Amino acid sequence: MNDTSEPIVRFIDVQKSYDGEVLVVKNLNLDIARGEFLTMLGPSGSGKTTCLMMLAGFEPATHGEILLSGRPINNVPPYKRGIGMVFQNYALFPHMSVWENLAFPLEVRRMDKAEVKRRITRALEMVRLPEMAGRRPGQLSGGQQQRVAVARALVFDPDLVLMDEPLGALDKNLREEMQYEIKHIHESLGVSVVYVTHDQAEALTMSNRIAVFNDGIVQQLSSPDELYERPQNAFVAQFIGENNRLLGTVKEINGDSCTVEVDGSGIVQALPVNISGNGERTTLSLRPERVTINPPEGTVPNVFDGTVEELIYLGDHIRTRVNVCGHDDFIVKVPNASGHAALAEKATVKVGWATEDCRALDAS
Repeated sequence: MNDTSEPIVRFIDVQKSYDGEVLVVKNLNLDIARGEFLTMLGPSGSGKTTCLMMLAGFEPATHGEILLSGRPINNVPPYKRGIGMVFQNYALFPHMSVWENLAFPLEVRRMDKAEVKRRITRALEMVRLPEMAGRRPGQLSGGQQQRVAVARALVFDPDLVLMDEPLGALDKNLREEMQYEIKHIHESLGVSVVYVTHDQAEALTMSNRIAVFNDGIVQQLSSPDELYERPQNAFVAQFIGENNRLLGTVKEINGDSCTVEVDGSGIVQALPVNISGNGERTTLSLRPERVTINPPEGTVPNVFDGTVEELIYLGDHIRTRVNVCGHDDFIVKVPNASGHAALAEKATVKVGWATEDCRALDAS
């Protein structure tokens, strides 16, 4: 019986190089809890897919060890790891029916016919496709094929399922529908999922935790809300969600706040997160929804004059581009409320924000 307190996956000092010189994964140490949905998120070339391929057994680790349920798997071939896989291209057998596609991993495991039938029936109901059992993949829509791929990955009750950009080929509406579908299946089954994507909205929607990769290194490993609200460096702040960046120099650090001189624009009070001392260059990170236009006097310490450059109506909010602090691409998300009906392009406004909403991060 598996120890539920033991991580289902452990990467221990794992490195990967394809040419013997450049490391695409650098000293990865990562524990993945049993039953969690962990997303590896990052831009192309960041090392996230390589990590998934090493875990699946399709790529060998150059250095370090990978454990699955406590046992080393570096030398275990993919078909003996007992891992479910879902790919972007579905990888269904085109000459087989849906039922036969789902039966394949069960028959390979020599399950009896009654058990095969029970599991396939359950899996098709899980993905809401019981009436499609007799069709071939070519007779299904993209979304239906992806549902079958998910069902096939789950039908043999693996402890772990790996998903590599599984929704990348779907249109926006279907993609969002499948995000919730997979999330709900995970919650109902309690299976462990490692998911790879470059889509940060997808990662925020589905995950228990997100590992943000860049240059072969995990930049931050946090829950979605922690990652968005409290990024630990400038890369994470910029990669996750929309973000205003102001460059400046640290003048003074006082416990929970610091004073930063923004290049050519005045003094800002900010939260010191990833800075070490006076005179250091810093990137100030500020979410557009945390900025207020024309704040009541005395309510926030950081207030600057600005000019409205552009207004874009987006239903629930007005995306307002303001020229402020020497930046003409400073974004404010203004809630669509009656009080903001007077906003107009080229209007002169005050722009303000709280100290705790402005994070002083590394200059890079």
